[in-house]
Amino acid sequence: MKSDIEIAQSVELKPITEVVEKVGITFDDIELYGKYKAKLSFDKIKSVQENKPGKLVLVTAINPTPAGEGKSTMSIGLADALNKIGKKTMLALREPSLGPVMGIKGGAAGGGYAQVLPMEDINLHFTGDMHAITTANNALSAIIDNHMHQGNELGIDQRRIIWKRVVDLNDRALRHVTVGLGSPVNGIPREDGFDITVASEIMAILCLATDIKDLKERLANIVVAYRYDRTPVYVRDLKVEGALTLILKDAIKPNLVQTIYGTPAFVHGGPFANIAHGCNSVLATTTALHLADYTITEAGFGADLGAEKFLDIKTPNLPTTPDAVVIVATIRALKMHGGVAKTDLGEENVEAVRAGFANLKRHVENVRKFGVPAVVAINEFVADTEAEIAALKELCAEIDVPVELASVWANGADGGVDLAKAVVNAVENGNANYKRLYSDDDSLEEKVTKIVTEIYGGNKVIFGKKAKNQLKQFAQFGWDKLPVCMAKTQYSFSDNPTLLGAPEDFDITIREFVPKTGAGFIVALTGDVMTMPGLPKKPAALNMDVAEDGTAIGLF
Repeated sequence: MKSDIEIAQSVELKPITEVVEKVGITFDDIELYGKYKAKLSFDKIKSVQENKPGKLVLVTAINPTPAGEGKSTMSIGLADALNKIGKKTMLALREPSLGPVMGIKGGAAGGGYAQVLPMEDINLHFTGDMHAITTANNALSAIIDNHMHQGNELGIDQRRIIWKRVVDLNDRALRHVTVGLGSPVNGIPREDGFDITVASEIMAILCLATDIKDLKERLANIVVAYRYDRTPVYVRDLKVEGALTLILKDAIKPNLVQTIYGTPAFVHGGPFANIAHGCNSVLATTTALHLADYTITEAGFGADLGAEKFLDIKTPNLPTTPDAVVIVATIRALKMHGGVAKTDLGEENVEAVRAGFANLKRHVENVRKFGVPAVVAINEFVADTEAEIAALKELCAEIDVPVELASVWANGADGGVDLAKAVVNAVENGNANYKRLYSDDDSLEEKVTKIVTEIYGGNKVIFGKKAKNQLKQFAQFGWDKLPVCMAKTQYSFSDNPTLLGAPEDFDITIREFVPKTGAGFIVALTGDVMTMPGLPKKPAALNMDVAEDGTAIGLF
């Protein structure tokens, strides 16, 4: 059996200029990064804004397990299948982070015969967006420390600087550092730390900005620290929003690539879903909607994180609302949620499928709370048995949700035709009536409580001492009207990653809030979610190499 990269490297790529012609993009509309990658010009983005937006389909999943769900693979295969049945379709996906690529999670280019190409470029440096975001973030850190060194005109309290440096790698040694050591010429000594680049607020801002002007305004609104009198210090106080925007002027333009099947795809932006909002850029999704009849996009991790944030945070920034939500699951993953160990997943266990279905059922119910029809997509594995599949179909019928098996990893577009037809049926007959879970006028406490009780299924929210103080403080600053972005483990509805399935009778503790006023949301920290991941004992990097001709080896 070929690996993902072997399959990708066996495909004869078409020039990107040829691929994008089918959605009305010409050579003059793009900026080429070699033959197979391009960025879309702002002139083209503006010229299609008056087009009526097409249909929007969000792909999400059950809570992820080590068994794997294949959400990106399913998104790509579904888009390919929709094109195959005659629907003019585009993809809008996130960019991979080098941290997971070199670590354990892997890339974000799909798999098997449902991939975006060139996968090795996308999974590595691509068009340089990640590096631009890293540079902009760290330029701001340098400006802050220089301001302190040069007299601290703004009266910044060095103990209350909340802006961290970033690097796009998993490097646990950088979580807590001390800077400015050595001598007075090296600056003011203080505690600092690194996040991974995709956790930077600048990443979130890039993915929510609608144009250069909006990007600059959002950057200006970033809170970086507090003064001795506890008032916030913004980027606009440091007067560097123009310089930061300059660094990002190309990164904000959506990237165009192709799938194995030849579907044009935007791959742009990549905030984590457990510590940020987990969606690709508003610009990419919006432009795809104006160019195609169907746009397939995805949100990170399970529907309790990525989909909730897509629907509560991103959707209000789009020209239309989702027409359907596809929830991806596997028989293997359902068995894990039903209590089966990873080593025993190859054995038939119908009762475990039935028990694990509780996780999928809650996600379906949650999607419906937003007024959007759901479709279940089962990523097919050869070890799935007829009895297990029959049980799952029976359970889906009981809650009246359409379910289709898809073999897009093995069969590409052909393996997703039945799913594509089910999605079209849901879009055309589902009567979507989107509504947010909460309103802007709800307090932060009310917003968090609604998410915990209505989406997670928890009893109540416990606010720690620091969080309680911040609720009062943020209300004084006028930040309480912003949406909430929950930072929570992706593995469970609760804040305990070991509670699989659909746990009940639990509380969630908010230990701290983090203002992301440039992005336009407030992050609520639960549990011990890390903003700088670490590497596993045997990282994926150990399998990677490059041939003498420059060909990538061992990249999945």
